[in-house]
Amino acid sequence: MLEMQRFYFDTSVFGGVFDIEFEESTFQLFERVKLGKVICVFSDLTETELLNAPERVISFFKNLPREYCEKVSVTDEILFLATKYIDENVVGKTSFDDCVHIATATICKADILVSWNFKHIVNVYRIRGYNSINIRSNYQALEIRSPKEILEYED
Repeated sequence: MLEMQRFYFDTSVFGGVFDIEFEESTFQLFERVKLGKVICVFSDLTETELLNAPERVISFFKNLPREYCEKVSVTDEILFLATKYIDENVVGKTSFDDCVHIATATICKADILVSWNFKHIVNVYRIRGYNSINIRSNYQALEIRSPKEILEYED
């Protein structure tokens, strides 16, 4: 039997459940989590960012089945890698939290980082930059996709 895939969900995906433009794809992806087809990996940074989210987003997050969720902690190793992304100008300093999500997904070996952030994360030029640094730093390349992209290529 195949091992369950582990998808790192950045904060934008949780908010996508209640966004008209993104709700259908996001809801379908979370249905895969609820059915135990995918592990929803998130970090303590995600939890902190969700503190500022609308109550319905927080409630949705809290009601995900915990047996299909995995929380990872942001470590010094993650912060160091995130800082490299900034230092090498993949994105600007104001995108540090986005870099922390990418470094977390990289270091915890998520199968895919899922995001609706097309400016700083799901962006072919940024992805090349992140993965160039990952590979030079002896980490694996990270798949970065939107929920819509993941569902388009499903069997």
